Amino acid sequence: MEIYAPNYQKGLYSPSMLLKMAFIAEGTGDKEQATLYLSKYYDLNPNTQTISKIKTLTGQSTLYGYEVSDGGRFVLFLVEYKEIIVGLLTLFLLLSLISNWWVGKKMDKSASYWPTVLLILLIFLANNFLQGPRTGLITHSPTFIVSKPSAGGELVDRVEPGHRIKIKSGKDIWYEIEWKNKIAYIKKDHITRL
Repeated sequence: MEIYAPNYQKGLYSPSMLLKMAFIAEGTGDKEQATLYLSKYYDLNPNTQTISKIKTLTGQSTLYGYEVSDGGRFVLFLVEYKEIIVGLLTLFLLLSLISNWWVGKKMDKSASYWPTVLLILLIFLANNFLQGPRTGLITHSPTFIVSKPSAGGELVDRVEPGHRIKIKSGKDIWYEIEWKNKIAYIKKDHITRL
């Protein structure tokens, strides 16, 4: 764990490393950390065996937030290969600029700049807006999910650790989250960001 932890903190980890870290954490009795590592592993390799193990670790039969649609998997794929996608788009942009310059040099008529403009737009969008969903893992027991960002908000649900949530935004000590297709709030210190 001493070898893996610094790399994990830097964001340098592989699926097999996360599984090893989860195994070590479970062996030392730290089920919370084991659940966190398995949840990160699930992001990279969604499967039912991982969910079953998380259910065993948390002692729960039903966990929310682990459903991944085909669209969600496609977004995760794009985010994982973002640098390669931007690199390829930049290469195509350079080829487009060279082509426009070459055509403009040989002919008197102007070249079409639409492919170049489209590539610039795609590079801008990929660099600035291609992000995975902001998710978190509930790590505090018990955690109260409320309807308003205050202690006086109506209780929406009381949950145990292991559930994943989608984070919409942050307000003071609260996260605005999506819980069972509704907007709700949860205290920030009850969540570990994934």
